[in-house]
Amino acid sequence: MDKKAYITEEERKKCRRVADAFAELEDVDVVVVDAGRYGFVKLQYYTPPTGFENDFTFTDSRALFEDLWEEWLHTQLIMLAREMKIEDIDYDDIFRQLPGEKQNELMGRKQHFAEAAGIEIK
Repeated sequence: MDKKAYITEEERKKCRRVADAFAELEDVDVVVVDAGRYGFVKLQYYTPPTGFENDFTFTDSRALFEDLWEEWLHTQLIMLAREMKIEDIDYDDIFRQLPGEKQNELMGRKQHFAEAAGIEIK
């Protein structure tokens, strides 16, 4: 019986590069694992003994990149909001309250991740 593959070998290589580019997210309980013929799975919010609370499967490197970029940016905004003693404000509001220089710095990281992942930003 043939086993169906849900991701091409080329896309698997691209997804691996994306996952490697965002490896630092493991520090905040986000792990991306290669699930073989099924693609790549993003696991988040680990709590013992039950394991990960969320899982998302990706077979497209661009979709994986955009998801991990948003995850990285939101993590940075949450940490900045804590430093600024801001509570109960959404990501866009936190971003708007940052100085322009900090906004540019954060957005510049997207290009850094894209280059590391071999993804062209549109």
